[in-house]
This record gives sequence, structure tokens and C-alpha cells, in this order.
Amino acid sequence: MSTYLITGIGRGIGQELARALLMRGERVIGTLRDLGWASPEWKKFTADGRLKLIALDVRDEASIVEAASQLDEPIDVLINNAGLIGPKRQSTLDMDFEGFLEVLRVNTLGPLRITQAFLSHLRQSKAAKIVTISSRMGSLSHAKSDRIAYRASKAAVNKVMQGLATDLQPEGIIAISVHPGWVRTDMGGSDADISVEESAAGLIRLIDGLTLKETGGFFDWNGDRLSF
Repeated sequence: MSTYLITGIGRGIGQELARALLMRGERVIGTLRDLGWASPEWKKFTADGRLKLIALDVRDEASIVEAASQLDEPIDVLINNAGLIGPKRQSTLDMDFEGFLEVLRVNTLGPLRITQAFLSHLRQSKAAKIVTISSRMGSLSHAKSDRIAYRASKAAVNKVMQGLATDLQPEGIIAISVHPGWVRTDMGGSDADISVEESAAGLIRLIDGLTLKETGGFFDWNGDRLSF
């Protein structure tokens, strides 16, 4: 049994990742901005000790530090899942700049803050992995400009993860970014390509097979390497 820390398990991909991992017998530490948002289905897992729910806001450094202080155990896999699509106005020609900053706080700075805060727990694992849910929309090989705040935040977090991979490789800690696919969630919409169950299953297979050879990479949910 491995221990997974997943941010943002209140809905969508984070919720399904937690569910799938718990069903196969793993231990999950899941974060929510408000513990009142916890799904009733979590009760049986919190009761048997395999799920621990922690209040955490990835935008708030004090909240993150407080959450980290509540744990005294190794973390084998950190999944930075919490994310934000951003404001309605996010064109290069008409930008909600405060909204843009909020997207950066959540999607780019959030994963770095979380990683730094829980690094001592990752270092207690024999083979720790850091996985950040990014998006192919942030790839510099795509010149599209819609949702530019979201795209920029994901391009930036890919670079952050690449830097973490470089710095943590000597310690044997893996760090990657992943594109979960275009998923039928509140964020992805009903017309998206794949179900949340398909995405989560693919992501778990990818995480299971990661080695240091893959550290610093950017991958699709089905394991294909993507260009930054």
C-alpha cells in the first residue's frame, strides 16, 4: 500500500483519482478548500483510516503550511490536481488581469507551494513521485490564443516541474507534468472526448510505471510523451 496526497478531491479528476486508488487498497490524503464539500462516499474510507481529509487552499501559504504540519508520515505520490480555468475575459486583447493573477496563483504557484511544503514527507518515501495535472493547452507548440491565462499558467507550471525534476533527481524523486485528456468534467464540458474514469485509470497506469528516466517529462494520460 502506497500513500497518495491529492489536492482538490472535491470533484472531477481529483475525486475519481481518489476513488480509484482507494478501491484498489491505497491510502489517500485528500485536500479540500472546505471540508464541508466532502462527498458522503468518503465516510467509509475515513472510518477505516485509509482516507484522511485535510482543509487546504492552494492559494494560501499559511493554509498549506498548517496542512503539512498535520501529517507525520511518508508520502509516496503527490498529485497536484487542484486547478482553475480562469476568468471569462482572458484574451490577449481583452484581459481580466486580476483573474489572470488568480489563475497563476492556483495553477502555477499552487503546485510549487504544495511541493515545497510537503517535500520532507516525500523525502521519507523510498521512491517518491510528484505529478502535476497540466494541460496540452499550455504547450508552446500550439499557437492557439483562447483561454490565454489558463494556457500561460499551464506552460509555466510545466517549466516549474521541469526545474523540480532537475533539482530532485539526485535524491531519486521523480517530477512530471501530465495532460489528463479532454475530460467530461465541469471544466471540460459535456462534449469532451473521454470520461473521468478513463482519464483517472490512464493517469494511474502512467504513475505506476514512472521511473527516473521519465522525470522532467510531459505526458498524455495514456502515457505518450508530449512536447512542451
